[in-house]
Amino acid sequence: MTALRIMDASSLWILGVAASVAGGIASIAGFGIGSVLTPTLSVWIDARLAVAVISIPHLIGTALRFSLLKGRVDRRVLWSFGIASAAGGIAGALLNAVFTSPALLTLLAVLLLFVAAGELTGFSRRLVLRGPAAWIAGALSGALGGLVGNQGGLRSAALLGFRLDRDTFVATATAIGLIVDAARMPVYFVVYAGELRGMATPIAVTIAGVVVGTVAGGRILRRIPEAHFRRVVAIFLASLGIWLLTRD
Repeated sequence: MTALRIMDASSLWILGVAASVAGGIASIAGFGIGSVLTPTLSVWIDARLAVAVISIPHLIGTALRFSLLKGRVDRRVLWSFGIASAAGGIAGALLNAVFTSPALLTLLAVLLLFVAAGELTGFSRRLVLRGPAAWIAGALSGALGGLVGNQGGLRSAALLGFRLDRDTFVATATAIGLIVDAARMPVYFVVYAGELRGMATPIAVTIAGVVVGTVAGGRILRRIPEAHFRRVVAIFLASLGIWLLTRD
């Protein structure tokens, strides 16, 4: 039985709605497409293939989001944390083809909850990532994200340590996402070339949903006060962490 037979019309509707929600979250918090769609699609297909499938709408949604933000990127963070994250993403994508474990999702969830708690309580505001710490955080978040397909959540969690304003935060997270996509997608296309050709319909549905959600989320972002933005990101991180811990 193929993945396309398993995914009937109602399943595709669920996937499309999830894609719209994911695109909207990503426009607000700088992550969400892979974090929401990969575990959703994993209900119907192998988790490793789901990571490869979602990399396509992820690239398109991230590119659209970047164009809407008009390039407000912190270049210092981009060329330290971002490059390390891309390198880690390649390593994680390569390992994804041969290794996966439910324990990795649990580790990801715990890390997200830890960062969210630190931000909501104010504890993490005394921590600032600089120098080698930025490179290490980028490499680790990239590697784990490449393995489990949820790199964006960890990336946004780490970016909270750079003290960026609202628009620069989302733009920088988005630019790093583009670099990571460019680094990891060739690996997925080589490893899963045949499977991806058979997933044309789910890919098209997720692309359409992500585009709609990205545009809507960009409008919501402009209405979030700067003073509350970091807490909004922390709430999204906590929600993702709780979902990863409690889902079947």
